[in-house]
Amino acid sequence: MRIYNTETKRKETFEATELPVKMYVCGLTPKNEPHLGHARLFVVNDTVRRYLEFRGYPVRYIQNFTDIDDKIIAAGQREGIPPSVAARRYTESYFRDMGRLNVRQADEFTYVTEFIPHIIEMVRGLITREHAYVVDGDVYFSVPSFPHYGRLSGRDEEAMLAGARIEPDERKHDPRDFALWKSAKPGEPWWESPWGNGRPGWHIECSTMAMRTLGEQVDIHGGGSDLIFPHHENEIAQSESYSGVAPFARYWLHTGMLSLGSDKMAHSGTFVTIRSVLASGEVPPPALRTYLLGQHYRANLVYSDEQVRASVVRWQRWAQTRETLLRLIAWAEPRADQATGTTERGEAERRLAEERARIRADFIAAMDDDFNTSGALSALDELAHRVNDYANDLNGETVAPATLAALRAALAALDELAGAVGISLVDGETTTTALSDERRNAIEALVTQRAEARARRDWAEADRIRQELDERYAVVVKDTPQGPTWLVHD
Repeated sequence: MRIYNTETKRKETFEATELPVKMYVCGLTPKNEPHLGHARLFVVNDTVRRYLEFRGYPVRYIQNFTDIDDKIIAAGQREGIPPSVAARRYTESYFRDMGRLNVRQADEFTYVTEFIPHIIEMVRGLITREHAYVVDGDVYFSVPSFPHYGRLSGRDEEAMLAGARIEPDERKHDPRDFALWKSAKPGEPWWESPWGNGRPGWHIECSTMAMRTLGEQVDIHGGGSDLIFPHHENEIAQSESYSGVAPFARYWLHTGMLSLGSDKMAHSGTFVTIRSVLASGEVPPPALRTYLLGQHYRANLVYSDEQVRASVVRWQRWAQTRETLLRLIAWAEPRADQATGTTERGEAERRLAEERARIRADFIAAMDDDFNTSGALSALDELAHRVNDYANDLNGETVAPATLAALRAALAALDELAGAVGISLVDGETTTTALSDERRNAIEALVTQRAEARARRDWAEADRIRQELDERYAVVVKDTPQGPTWLVHD
């Protein structure tokens, strides 16, 4: 496996120094309903975790909630509720929406407000090590004390001064210095500290929570590319200055931004909530996950309704292939038990087994190459296509045990590869699979009407119904000695 490391600016062979793999992901600041940008970030990191496990690496996955922040205070003021209530409300919406997208829960979720004593301890340690200083109840990290500052982002001093979100303060020793502890302001939450009442700065929170839960070095640190500077740059500086262990993170994985037109999707600007996209029922949650994994995770993604609809069609094709296999297996089981002699389908089964093996290898090769989900989903497309070709060629002939085994192996392969990237091929929010009861009943009615037309030798009507089934439902009808059967084709 090779992973692109933002810090070294190249793909590196993944090596686990010990197990489980220690993975930390910068989580949500719960100040509003989660939007599709959040969905992409957490779906991507969930997929990374799942694939590592697929490849045999156990993972300890930690994700935080920044449940005290200027923006949460503003959200509470906006809604006329305490900041803690606002944070809890939107934390609950995270669990609601990510659960629908099949994002597994972290092994541990950390909350800033539960780590205040540990944050104070780390700030005190940085002061003792002369990497931080106190000014009138505020504590700042001294950037010049860490010579490697800028290593992650690659920015020089001039660029950092121009691009950083710096609050002008003449008391700072260096304009790049950033707050570790902020003195209390009227009407804001605060905690007691050796420097007076106040609350943590943003960056120190993640360093403390990561190090307290995973140790002085993590294997994989995930987050959005918008966090490279200053947040992750500052995490490195304060973590390595405190522990003396470098690098703080062995692999930095940054997910590209999802935007609306030219604007990054963000609560401070324009955004589309996960809930609103799923509300109509036209986009099954697994199809939305398919959309979010459709491009490489490091690429920026421009939101498109058309691409979402295309992902729905794509996911439905996989789900319908799975349903076809289930139906054929149920049809084949009693026939395979009754089969005697040899089968003439040995060549077809052999070809399908070879295709399955090749496609699985292609899937793994794509994901091993820096989690290339675009290539992995293309492998799923091809697997569904090959399986449908095989199923369409069955023609209701005598079923041999090898045929049943091939169908079962195809089902297992489809479930395995889709599961490796967290895409369910059943929409768990409905009582049926991708083929609804209404759609199935309509297909069955047309198949029956066609059989009746054939029985009375009305070939024109039978052909018309066959064409309607094909064009309207993507269904091909097979006439067998046991009667008609139908399959959803690719």
